[in-house]
Amino acid sequence: MSRGEIVYDKIHFRHDPKWSSRLGPADGDGLLVCVACVIEMIESEEVASVRKSFALSGISGVLKCSPGALRELLRQDHGVSMRFITSLLGMHHTVEDPATLEKGHQVLVKLLLELQSEVSFRFVLDEIHKQLSDQLSVKGFLPTFNLLGTLLEAVPSVAHSLVTQYVPLLEHLCSALLYPDDALKASSLHVWLKLYGTAGGSAAQSVPIAIRDRVCILLLQTLANAGSPQLVNNCVGLLWLLVQLRETVSVLMNSPDNQVMCNENQIIHTNNSQILSQNQEQQSLDHCLLPLILKQLLLSGDEMLQVTSAKCIASVLVHSPKFLFDRLASTNNEVLLWSAYSCLVLLTEDPLFFTQCHSVYGIESLVRSLEETLRLSNLEVQKQGLLLLTQILERQPPNVRLFPSGPGFVAVSEAVIAGVSSSCMLVATQGASAASALFRLDHQSRPVQYRELEKLVEAITNRFSELPLLSPSHLRSNRSLKRSGPNCQASRSEGFLLQALVCFQAACRLAEECASEPVLKENTFTAPSKQSHAQDSLESLCYCLLHCCDSIWIPTIIRMCEHAPSAQILQYFYFILSSQFTLLPSLMPVFANKLASSGFYRLALENKGILCAGNRNPKLNASCCGFLQKLSMCLLSKSDPASGFYKYDVEEVENLLLYNLPSLCCRLSDWPSLLCEAPGLQLCEYKGQRATQYCLVIVLHLALQQGDRLLPDQIVFSSVLWMLCSVQEQGSCALPRSVLRSALYLLAMTQDKSRNLNGAPLNCISKALSSCQSFSSLYIHHPAFLHFICRYPELAEKFGPLVLELWLTKQAQHTDEGQTMADIQEKGEKIKSHADERQDKVPDTETMELVTLIEKYPAVIVTLLDMICTREAPLAERALGVLEVFLRGQSDYEVDLCAQLGPALLQALQRLSVENVGHGLGQGRNEQAGNSLPLVLRLLCVTQASDPPSSSSYSKMDGVHFKLLYHVSNIAGRLKPTNKESLLPALSYLYCCLSMSPAYCTDRAVSMLLSNSGLMNQLQTVLSSSSSTYTAPSLSPSACSFSALLCYIHLLLSSLITLQRVHSAQVHKSISWSLDTAVQRLLLQKRNTDDLLLAKYVVCQPWSRFLLYFLLSSGESCLLHPAILRLITLLLQHSSTVVLWEPDLLQVMEAVERRGVKEFSQEAAQALRLLLTQIQNSVLQTPPTEEHKQRARTMMEALGPHATSKSCTPCQPSKILRVGDVSICLSDFTLKAG
Repeated sequence: MSRGEIVYDKIHFRHDPKWSSRLGPADGDGLLVCVACVIEMIESEEVASVRKSFALSGISGVLKCSPGALRELLRQDHGVSMRFITSLLGMHHTVEDPATLEKGHQVLVKLLLELQSEVSFRFVLDEIHKQLSDQLSVKGFLPTFNLLGTLLEAVPSVAHSLVTQYVPLLEHLCSALLYPDDALKASSLHVWLKLYGTAGGSAAQSVPIAIRDRVCILLLQTLANAGSPQLVNNCVGLLWLLVQLRETVSVLMNSPDNQVMCNENQIIHTNNSQILSQNQEQQSLDHCLLPLILKQLLLSGDEMLQVTSAKCIASVLVHSPKFLFDRLASTNNEVLLWSAYSCLVLLTEDPLFFTQCHSVYGIESLVRSLEETLRLSNLEVQKQGLLLLTQILERQPPNVRLFPSGPGFVAVSEAVIAGVSSSCMLVATQGASAASALFRLDHQSRPVQYRELEKLVEAITNRFSELPLLSPSHLRSNRSLKRSGPNCQASRSEGFLLQALVCFQAACRLAEECASEPVLKENTFTAPSKQSHAQDSLESLCYCLLHCCDSIWIPTIIRMCEHAPSAQILQYFYFILSSQFTLLPSLMPVFANKLASSGFYRLALENKGILCAGNRNPKLNASCCGFLQKLSMCLLSKSDPASGFYKYDVEEVENLLLYNLPSLCCRLSDWPSLLCEAPGLQLCEYKGQRATQYCLVIVLHLALQQGDRLLPDQIVFSSVLWMLCSVQEQGSCALPRSVLRSALYLLAMTQDKSRNLNGAPLNCISKALSSCQSFSSLYIHHPAFLHFICRYPELAEKFGPLVLELWLTKQAQHTDEGQTMADIQEKGEKIKSHADERQDKVPDTETMELVTLIEKYPAVIVTLLDMICTREAPLAERALGVLEVFLRGQSDYEVDLCAQLGPALLQALQRLSVENVGHGLGQGRNEQAGNSLPLVLRLLCVTQASDPPSSSSYSKMDGVHFKLLYHVSNIAGRLKPTNKESLLPALSYLYCCLSMSPAYCTDRAVSMLLSNSGLMNQLQTVLSSSSSTYTAPSLSPSACSFSALLCYIHLLLSSLITLQRVHSAQVHKSISWSLDTAVQRLLLQKRNTDDLLLAKYVVCQPWSRFLLYFLLSSGESCLLHPAILRLITLLLQHSSTVVLWEPDLLQVMEAVERRGVKEFSQEAAQALRLLLTQIQNSVLQTPPTEEHKQRARTMMEALGPHATSKSCTPCQPSKILRVGDVSICLSDFTLKAG
């Protein structure tokens, strides 16, 4: 037999040539093989092992290099194929060399794979079984087991046939484990490894139960006595496969504690058919318990064995952890508790722990155990128990609930609260971690236990008071603290704070999820007895979260991060703040205002600039941006409608912030350069350098609106102005309306500390304002905007009237919105009382802002006067109200201010008269003129009353004043008697002109009025109407107006009679007047102060005491009326016996003390001061006590600063007293002796 052929020359000559062939590569340079020679060499005992090994190597090479060649050769005769397989199997009896046997096994397996015949595989298994059965000694099983292992490794599909059809063969495998030969045992275990390790596990599942149980028991015995490393490794490998099966785990863990009888009646057939029996073998398995074996493996020095042992322990516990949970609930041993907790923590890493519902089974035992554990002193046990609870809560599948009912959730919640409340901060931190996991939606019971969730939040929040106040030095050494480990106090506090933030975030997220599900929001499954329990509701939880966030969390986080901000802490902090805007939308405007006014814009932006620059901390950047976005949108969408933001503007701002806030990661000091940087091409409406500038302007606006000045005013003013000019110069696109409004707001709010505008910048602003189709959409309801527009004549001329009109319109909206239903009802019941006190009412803030504007820019008066004459009634009324307040309250006006108003008012009256020629005034075709006439007349009266006493206009009745008197008298004569709105101010003006002018200069005026037949007829008509239709007094508005009209006619007639006698003026028409009717009205209408003041000499009348009694019993509003206080002062001055200290003056003082002098108007306070002064100077029949005198002095001191309030008290006393709708000259009350 040469090197290039496998032919045995001694026997080859007798073989048929068909069994010879050159097998090998296709180029023909192959190996000459004679199959018959190979078979005879393997079967012959005379052939040396070396020659057999050479032949097997050749055949192996052919099978490897020429697949299919040998199969074609053997296909000629099936019997030859079977003989070849049989010869290879027979080597177990003829060959002792292990290497040769190994080569024979390899050739056999390769041959079977080459043939791919099911018959061949069955044949091999049958022969293997026959060999094992015929073996005289178990030791001879070794080669067969090696072949079987090799076959299973190469052909895994054989495993299924083996376990289902060759059970006796499996018995032999088990018997081999009882033979004291480690090599044989290792070979047998190798076969079992291949059987149980088959892919898919189908073969393992088909192993007969009896065989499976025997394998488990024999494996434990073999592993306990294993001596060779190979045997140990094979045992451990098989054990790892077995502990992954639930059924085998039960067998391994439940083996008897005493003895296991290993009864092996082995019948071994010898060549002589002699039967030998083997005695029963008994061996104590006390030392073969699986836990002890695994413990020994853990204590071994082999790391691979240690790892496998740990994996086996975890796998065993995964399949049978119930006994651990049972031990938890029945022991207080700290060592056992810690061990059980630790094992179960490892078990939670295996998905089977949850899919097989072990967590559901053991959660109740765990909670009961935690309740006891948290009462123990061992903190490590408490931490481990809370860690186990945390792991279960975090890894539990969402579709399997741990707490389907309320009691279960309440129990675990109480356990977690106990953990959070632990005196050890590390235990409390682990408790907070468990609380975070418990806040998952799928852990909530039905109904949701909102009150328990509140308790959890409150428990965590209450721990904040125990956190140490870290000093800047501690915060600067934060890195060294972390290096020193978690045991230092500062590190533990920071760890708890961080975990508490995670927990609070989880609580907020849970509240959001519950709010999105109607069933959870309404808590439909709540018991009927708890339906009305407001504390156990989602709303109550949201209130709790907001309250804790506002009162505890915000101050604590700000304090902790003041000197050394932590990106991780702030990330959760801003997310929590953002969540609040979703939970309680109704309270968010107030919350947003509080945050913004407390500097949170600056805080968030500075945190972004410090911690997020250079793409650092992207999660913090996203959290900050989300918070700023929600804060800004809340301030816009929920703000007062007067702010001017429309729905489109809000969406525009939202997009600008959304796309540009993330990239805004620079310090505030860099903002001016960004605003003044020339942008490039703007490719997107909401992205790019220009969009970033717009975003900056909006943020500056919103922050400044809440009092947070992010940049100095001068820098803001110049930067915004530069940006506006840059946009116009670029001309590529118009400035967005929302950005323009924000820019105008910033310019208006920072103008006082900036230079005046002129030239190009002023033209730029004017163009920007003109570019908007609707100026009202740019309007900002703020005094600074008023002053900004009126400051520059160029802007005031174009936009001043629009701004003033919008200001007055928004003012009316605020008044209407603030009026409740109760106010309206009260107004209907007290019409008269309100009419009396109308002049005492302090002007609202918005009116006073306009008064201040007029003082600074007098040209505004002309604009308001034009509004009175040309605008609709509501707006004109409000403009008149502003001028009334201004004229009545001015203390530093120029002497000729009223003189300047005179020509303008005269022009307005002339125009109104012309527009109504041929028509009854107030009833003409021009409805606007009819509406404006009473307003112009009222303004004329106010101007007259505000004319200073030193004015020369009263010293001569000519010029503008005479013309005004002429036109007013003509108008009064032409008005219809029912037009009281115009008649009242017209007659008031005529009466005051006569009373306030010196007697020597009123001759022309008296003659003109007496000769005005229309006026005389008007007076007679009203007087006649009052005499013929007199009824009991009424408090209706029409009755009050008619009463005031009668007062003016009486006063005017009194003045005309007096002056007619002085000047001997000619009377052209007589007027009849019923004295009886006048006296009756005076006596019966005790509540009508206007009529009571008609008598000039009331103090001298015998019924004055009767009058005073009725006035004092008319209610507090009447008692403290300025006119009543003046009347009491006059009574004290001229008839001390009429007024008594008690009860009269004492009643007045008590009423003053109840109301408080700060609630008095300027006129009422002045009247009270005069009364108190007169009390101190009068000698009363019953003098006051020292206590009463002290009370009077106290009132005088309180009146001191109030009576001299800025821009409310005139320099000199007014010459006209306003009582309700009636203006009375004080000169008519002058009392002359004799």
